[in-house]
Amino acid sequence: MELKSSGGMRRSGLAWRYLGWVAVPLLVGLGLARYAGPSVTAQVSRADASLGADWAAHLHAPLGLFLMQLLVLLLVAKGAGWLFRRFGQPGVIGEMAAGLMMGPLVLGALLPQVHGALFPAASLGSLGLLSQLGVLMFLLVAGAELDLGGLRGRRRFAFVVSHAGIAVPFVLGVALAIWLYGAHAPRGIGFTGFALFVGISLSITAFPVLLRILADRGMTSTPLGQTAIACAALGDATAWCLLALIVAAAQAQGWVPAAINLGCVVLFVGLMLGVVRPWFSRQVIVAGQEGRWLLVMLLMALGCALVTEMLGIHALFGAFAAGVAVSGNATLRHTVASRVEPFAVTLLLPLFFAMTGLRMRGDALQASDLLLCLVVIAVATLGKLFGTWSAARSAGMDSQEAWKLGALMNTRGLMELIVLNLGYELGFLGDRLFAVLVVMALVTTAMTGPLLSWMERGKR
Repeated sequence: MELKSSGGMRRSGLAWRYLGWVAVPLLVGLGLARYAGPSVTAQVSRADASLGADWAAHLHAPLGLFLMQLLVLLLVAKGAGWLFRRFGQPGVIGEMAAGLMMGPLVLGALLPQVHGALFPAASLGSLGLLSQLGVLMFLLVAGAELDLGGLRGRRRFAFVVSHAGIAVPFVLGVALAIWLYGAHAPRGIGFTGFALFVGISLSITAFPVLLRILADRGMTSTPLGQTAIACAALGDATAWCLLALIVAAAQAQGWVPAAINLGCVVLFVGLMLGVVRPWFSRQVIVAGQEGRWLLVMLLMALGCALVTEMLGIHALFGAFAAGVAVSGNATLRHTVASRVEPFAVTLLLPLFFAMTGLRMRGDALQASDLLLCLVVIAVATLGKLFGTWSAARSAGMDSQEAWKLGALMNTRGLMELIVLNLGYELGFLGDRLFAVLVVMALVTTAMTGPLLSWMERGKR
């Protein structure tokens, strides 16, 4: 007890001595500032003003502004994700919505001065490049999660259902483009390229978001969950290959360049699937060498992204193809998911959501566009539901389970935003249609959970 008491007294004495050394100079300084006279007070005021100006200059410097943007976007995105999870929705939907809210459509309309100070036009270049890096890393992970070898036993069913779930909304989207072309096609874009891009925009299923919805509802290991994973995996791979072909054909000037671009795309995909993927599948990864292989995979992803960018089909396809190439090796797939995905999803993807919102103009959505939003959402949803249900029923699945599978395939989420941003960058989509399709992506993803719950209640 005496030792404890002496130790406590010693610590108490040190604390008082520290406070004395700090407090006395502070009191003396305050007294001097108060009573030294007007000249000293004026000098202190000028020093304070100079210090405030220096802080403001550092805050508006490129690095200071970028750090402030990153901090604000992360706080808003993660807060919205937490709020959406409280309402039974995946957190990624909240992050997507938060990114749109930070753009001119919401923040710029409500607080234009705050939006202008936080996101000046000159600062968006570096923010956009970093967001593109985040999407590249995310697509590397998404490609690695496509375990095509795990489709054994479900391959035939998954092939039929997934391709019907792509074909029906694709045809409906092309038919819808006939109505949209006159008012919403950008100047200089032909009908063929516009219609094909609208069709593929309505056909995408977000495989990574679907995995999270199944995990949140405890459906991952159920027969329906496994079937949905197989259909979404195969459908995603097909949709991205189809999108690459559409972009390659639309970007080319004339039939000969288009044929060359398509040939290069087919050759690249064949090389990645026929040579690179089997090579990675045969590799035996020794414990402790994961870091070295991670560097190899990152370099390959960047190299493939550069190749596809040079081919004119965008760097995103190369990163996705690199992920598919390593998906056959379980160790490498786990390494990518455990080391790349947390960084990309936590830090970089909120920047991509924000750039999607910042791309929108403040007047992109008007009251007159409400009918257009409803029509696009209805066509996209009915196409996925009917296409998936009809193919699943023809393959022998129960009607109720087939409707649930269609609701799961209607999940678009992040993959849809990536496709829409690609179409906007390449000039296929105008401002109004881009905003409408972004709203469609959010609504169709958010309705997945409630639609499944409604179907389950109807069955009971």
